[in-house]
Amino acid sequence: MGDTGGLSSVPRQEPPVMPRIALYTLIVCLLATAAAVVSFVQGSLLGIVWVLLAGLTSNMTWYYVKRARDAAGGGKSVTG
Repeated sequence: MGDTGGLSSVPRQEPPVMPRIALYTLIVCLLATAAAVVSFVQGSLLGIVWVLLAGLTSNMTWYYVKRARDAAGGGKSVTG
């Protein structure tokens, strides 16, 4: 059979890439969670602030991942 030179008629679909901002918020979320655990173990109520920060950054991570996935898949609004 004939060689097509490695070109396929089916386009290769790249896996979705996590946006950089989502990666940063994920790292901050993990660090805030660790800080909350350390604060509570030491008996400090400052851990409450770390828990709130972890929740905020967790929501930001999901938002930016969903936003990137929707932008790659179609023109739908993220909030709608």
